[in-house]
Amino acid sequence: MEKIDKNNCVIYSGERFSVEWYFDENGYSQAYEYFLSTDDLQKRKFLILVKRIADFGKIFDKTKFRNEGDSIYAFKPQPDRYLAFFMVNKKIIVTNAFYKKTDKLPQFEKDLALKYKEIYLSKK
Repeated sequence: MEKIDKNNCVIYSGERFSVEWYFDENGYSQAYEYFLSTDDLQKRKFLILVKRIADFGKIFDKTKFRNEGDSIYAFKPQPDRYLAFFMVNKKIIVTNAFYKKTDKLPQFEKDLALKYKEIYLSKK
């Protein structure tokens, strides 16, 4: 388990958004650890989506990025999912990630993203 320096959590900073990993009070990021465990092709697919949204502000293809309700969004580099939320200050915070096995978003994963969002916002 690698600790993340809270001052170095930016995945990519573009013209429209800065995309960052969520990390807990111990410096751990589930999403980042998941990212590290994927192969180079999966990493590249995710980073292309991050760059696109950060540079252009929107991804129109719902098979690549989608609103999952409750202000939680999913980056969808098949077969992975990275859940995130938007901040007012042009930041997107990536909270958690998983290998998608079913058609529906697992409620546990969405609940985890909502929990991380609540914790993140309580610190601001």
